Amino acid sequence: MAISTIPWGRDLPHSTSDEAEAKTWGYWQNQINRASLVMLLEVGIISRQEARAIAGAQLDAEAKQAEPDVAPFTDIMPLEKLLIEQCGQMATLIHTGRSRQDIFATLNQARLRLSVLDFAQNLNLLRENILNIAKDNVETWMPAYTNGVQAMPITLGFYFWAFLESFERDFDRIREAWQRINRSALGSAVLANSHWPIDRSRLAELLGFDGPIVNGLDSTQVSLFDIPVEAAGIAQNVAIRMTTLMQDIAQQYSQIRPWLLLDSSAAYSSSAMPQKRNPGIIQKTRAKASDVIGAAHTAVIRAHNLQLGMYDNKESVSEDNSAVFVHAVHMLQLANWAFSMLKVLPERALEELNNDWTCTMALAETLQHIHAVPFRVGHHFASDMVTVAREDGYLPTTFPYAKAVEIYAQVTAQLDWHDGALPLTEIQFRETLSPAHVVSTLQGPGSPAPQSTSVGLKNIEQKLEADKAWLNEKRGALNTKDNLLDSLFKALAQ
Repeated sequence: MAISTIPWGRDLPHSTSDEAEAKTWGYWQNQINRASLVMLLEVGIISRQEARAIAGAQLDAEAKQAEPDVAPFTDIMPLEKLLIEQCGQMATLIHTGRSRQDIFATLNQARLRLSVLDFAQNLNLLRENILNIAKDNVETWMPAYTNGVQAMPITLGFYFWAFLESFERDFDRIREAWQRINRSALGSAVLANSHWPIDRSRLAELLGFDGPIVNGLDSTQVSLFDIPVEAAGIAQNVAIRMTTLMQDIAQQYSQIRPWLLLDSSAAYSSSAMPQKRNPGIIQKTRAKASDVIGAAHTAVIRAHNLQLGMYDNKESVSEDNSAVFVHAVHMLQLANWAFSMLKVLPERALEELNNDWTCTMALAETLQHIHAVPFRVGHHFASDMVTVAREDGYLPTTFPYAKAVEIYAQVTAQLDWHDGALPLTEIQFRETLSPAHVVSTLQGPGSPAPQSTSVGLKNIEQKLEADKAWLNEKRGALNTKDNLLDSLFKALAQ
C-alpha cells in the first residue's frame, strides 16, 4: 500500500512486508502440519504409509485453501476436517503430542519474528539514510539547544551521529532479543508435553527456530507474557526518539528562513493561506510514532492481569491485534521518506549561530585554558558581555573589541582578580567567537570536532554493515529451513 505525506486519512499497511502479508495465520498452520508429519515419521510414531497418505491430504487441503473466495482459516479444526475428508480418521495422527496451545503459541512466535526482521530492515535503511546525510555535513556548523535555547555550536554531522548511536543500541536490543524471540513452543502440547516421544528440537529446526523453549508451561503460557512485550518495547523505544528527531526538524518550520527544509513534494499547501507549505511528512511521522507507542501500551495492557491459558497475550503485538510492528514499520518508512527529501542550507545554519552568543562558553574556557584565568572570572566576563550586547543590539561579529576590554577590566576589579587586562588580541577575540574555530578545537573522542565526528561516523558505518550482515544471515537461515521442510515434506507424499 502506498504511503502518503498527508497527515490525515488512513493508509496503514496490512502487514510489515509482502512476505508477512503472504505468510498468514493459515500459512503457518500448514507449515506446522508439515513439520509435524516429518518429525512423527522420523521418530517412528507414524508409518511411512500413514505419512504418505496424510501428506497427500495436506497438499490437497492447501490447494483448497488457495482457491478463490475461500475464507482464511483461523483455527486448526477446519484444516483437520479437510484432512479427514481426504484420508479418514488416520489424518488425526498429525495432531499427536500437540494442541491448540502450542500451535497458536508457535505460529504467533513465527509471525512475531518476521515482523521484527522487517522492522530491523527498515531501521537499517533509516540508519543508512541518516548516516549519508551526516557524512556530508561534518562541517555544517549549527546550534545545539538545551531548554529550547541555543546552547553550544556543533555540526549537523555530530547531531545525527548522536541519533545514529542510539539507533545502533536499538539494533543491539534486537540482536539480544532474537535469542528469545526465535524459540518454539511446538510439541509441548497444552503445557506439560505428552506421553509420546516428540522431538521438540527437530520441530523447532524444521520451522526455522533456534530451539524450543524448554519448559512446557513456559513455552505455551508464561513466555507469552514477556517475549512479545519485550519486542514491542524495542519498537516503542525507537518511536520515542523518533518524536524528538522529528520535533527538532519541525521546529525549523516555525522560522521565516529555516536551514533544514523538505523538498516541496513532501509538503502540502494550506486550503486558506497561500503562503503556507506545511511539513506533512514530518507531522505524519510524529503522529505514527505516537501510534507505535500507543500500540505497545495496548500490548502491555492485553498481557497483564491474565490467568494462564488465555488467548489475549498470544497475539499481543501481531497485525490483527495491537499491530505494534505494522505501525512501527510504517513510521520508519515515513521517516526514510522524510530524510530522502531533506535539504540542508549550511550558510543559513551558520547565520543562525552568528545571530546569537552561543560561542561565549568557549570564550571563558579559552581564558582559562590558554591564559590561566579562573573559569568563574571568564564566565562572569562573558555573561556581562552578552548582557551588554543584547541591550545594545550587538552580535558576536559586531561587538566592539574596546567594549570587551572595558568589561573585562570591570569584572576583574569586581572579583578582585589580579590582572585587569584582557589577554586576547582583537584577532584572538574574534576567532574565539567563531563557530568553526570553537567546534574544531573541541577535544576528546565523541566531540563535534570534524575529525572526531568523522571517526565516529566511520565506526557507525562499520557497525551498520555488521548489522546488515546479521540480518541477512537470519533471513537466509529461515529461507534455508523453509526449503528443507519443503523438500522433506514433498518426499513424504511420493
